[in-house]
Amino acid sequence: MNAYPDTAAARDRFVLARRGLRRRHDPWRSQELIVEDERDADGHPARTATVLLTGRECPWRCAMCDLWAYTTDEDTPCGAIPAQITAAREELASRREAVAGIKLYNAGSFFDPRAVPESDYDDVAVALAGLSRVIVESHPSLVGPRVDRLIDALERHATGGRGRPALEVAMGLETAHPEALDKLNKRFTLRGFADAADALERRGVALRVFLLISPPFVPLDEQDEWLRRSLDAAFDCGASVVSLVPTRPGNGTMEALIDLGEFTSPGIDDIERSFALALQHARGRGRVFVDLWDLERFAGPATSLDSTRARLHAMNLEQRS
Repeated sequence: MNAYPDTAAARDRFVLARRGLRRRHDPWRSQELIVEDERDADGHPARTATVLLTGRECPWRCAMCDLWAYTTDEDTPCGAIPAQITAAREELASRREAVAGIKLYNAGSFFDPRAVPESDYDDVAVALAGLSRVIVESHPSLVGPRVDRLIDALERHATGGRGRPALEVAMGLETAHPEALDKLNKRFTLRGFADAADALERRGVALRVFLLISPPFVPLDEQDEWLRRSLDAAFDCGASVVSLVPTRPGNGTMEALIDLGEFTSPGIDDIERSFALALQHARGRGRVFVDLWDLERFAGPATSLDSTRARLHAMNLEQRS
């Protein structure tokens, strides 16, 4: 097998060449609606919904990403994103689920105008009225004037005397290991990430940071140390929440990196150990959560998946091992 490429353009080609087929998705329907409790800044469990939106594929070709499989080739039609959010809130109402906040994750960047048209911001804000918190995701390079326009739309359509929902932006740092960050093909540096975080802070927008558990290109015997350094980098940038995401195989590129000796898929034990380490290291600086989505992918035959999931969820809520 050829070595992993040295340049961003060649890495794009490497990633694209190893993809499987993409199912065709209806851009007027979201992928999934998940409801769970998440510990809030005051230490209380807050009922939170996550809407996995359908829209245009992200323009970046990150080595570890498999979310492209849930996107579309075409630009997201105007009106589709508000329609998906409205449908999600109607479903929540039909379930009698009272949520305090909502995460709008679109497998890319909310501030990419080809994924979420700016002309939809007012209708998005109408669909979000009455919530206390809204979390969207973005690549650091897209943090700029569109953040202001979304804030303005949320202000214009605030209802019920509660003011607009507080806005939080989630950005994927993945790792502070400089060589690994470059090879992941994220197309930003730690300095660029910090600049985007500063831009959010100036706007009064909270920051959530995604970090990988067992990122590729980081030697196995250095994983724990670089997780600590990555947590420090995230909190130094002003993160109030760090979400740990186990690195998943399955997108073709990760299998190639396994063959090249650049990646070892984490198991449940690695996930639990990394989360416990992170909770201990981050104590007092902010909340740390572990992502439980697709947890079964990492379970071995001897794993009691239900009890493991329950234990990790309790650690998310209690912020202790």
